[in-house]
Amino acid sequence: MTFIDASQAESIQERYPEVFQRSFFKRFAPLLMVISLFLYGIYAVWFFEIPKAISEGHWERVGIYLSQWVSYDVQAEFRLEGDTITPKYPRFSPLGNDPNPDWVKQNSDRTMTVEIRGPSRAVTFSDTEATLTAHGETVRVELSGGKPTVSGNIPSWVSVYDEDVVADMGFAGEVRVEADRVKIRKRFLGWANFIFDPQSPFFGKSMGEVISLVTTGPQIEPGRSNLALAGDNFLNNGEWQHGDVWVKLLQTIIMAFLGTILGAVVSFPLAFLAARNITSSRFVNQSFKRFFDFLRSVDMLIWALFFTRAFGPGPLAGSAAIFLTETGTLGKIYSEGLENIDDKPREGVQSTGANHVLVQRYGVMPQVVPVMISQTLYQWESNIRGATIIGAVGAGGIGLKLWEAMRTNKNWENVAYMVLLILLVVFIFDSISNALRSRLIGKPQH
Repeated sequence: MTFIDASQAESIQERYPEVFQRSFFKRFAPLLMVISLFLYGIYAVWFFEIPKAISEGHWERVGIYLSQWVSYDVQAEFRLEGDTITPKYPRFSPLGNDPNPDWVKQNSDRTMTVEIRGPSRAVTFSDTEATLTAHGETVRVELSGGKPTVSGNIPSWVSVYDEDVVADMGFAGEVRVEADRVKIRKRFLGWANFIFDPQSPFFGKSMGEVISLVTTGPQIEPGRSNLALAGDNFLNNGEWQHGDVWVKLLQTIIMAFLGTILGAVVSFPLAFLAARNITSSRFVNQSFKRFFDFLRSVDMLIWALFFTRAFGPGPLAGSAAIFLTETGTLGKIYSEGLENIDDKPREGVQSTGANHVLVQRYGVMPQVVPVMISQTLYQWESNIRGATIIGAVGAGGIGLKLWEAMRTNKNWENVAYMVLLILLVVFIFDSISNALRSRLIGKPQH
């Protein structure tokens, strides 16, 4: 072990003052950064009123929306007036035009039982009384006094109001009892009528029956095979609109591809003018850099609003918005890539007496082309997601379709369907883009 004396230590400190005599900021920079971030977090909580937003948020809607993503409900209404009690279903019921569900049981002309989830969660009613069964309890509702009344203890799953009594059956559904009617909402897992809608001759048939009709069954519609009819009924499903959704999804992909390619084609030559080491004129390269900054500073969504006004709603507006945004983004990326090249290959080509074009071709391009293509592929993949967003403002594609489904606040299963399609497409193109980028830069794909 070697020791140094005081004079040697002073000599080392004099030679390396930046190590032993650091400024206050350098010594305490990490601590100051942590404190600054903490104070900023407190400010953000106050500025955005986060506690108030959390306390006033409609968190109960989260469960409702999520349940509607994976399930659907069937509604039925039973009038308690007249000689017999008969169910009435909405015009566009998932059960079709002639519903006869097995969970609605006619006990007699004046008494019916509706099973919400088997006999353990059900309601039996007549024109004078309704019996609610759920959670291991039974509640009787009298209907003879002009308004429903509940006698005895009222459990937590039953709510009594002036005009009706509501029984919460959990995820399975809900029963609403009024003086002259009973309303049922029964929930099922899955997506109703996803393959065929009630207007299709294949509606309500099992998979085996459909396959039998398609392969060996009698011709349903003259002049068209049953297979073609089944395909047409699936694509033109009135409730799910598969054909239209898939066309809009293809529009989104094409919109992203066209906008990205046009942006790459235009920004490529402009990047050479913006690169300081390629173009000697400071005025020229600074002008193009500021041009790229302008195109990037206006968000793609804002460009989409401009072009929707100019060209009307449709994919053209979306492609134009992506084109301008990508011209700015790729132009900046390309120019920075050019400015960071190794000058030795270019100097070697210049030493041979090659002209300016050949110098760029053989001294610059081999260094930057893999990076440029890699970044362009990444932007294309990202623009598929971006094209969905700008579609919601009228730029076409599946984004507009998704917004229309969300705006009704009812078709959340359709929203789930389109979101899953978008995720699938993004996953596929992300895999393709990663594979191509890995091959370009010579790295194994993970």
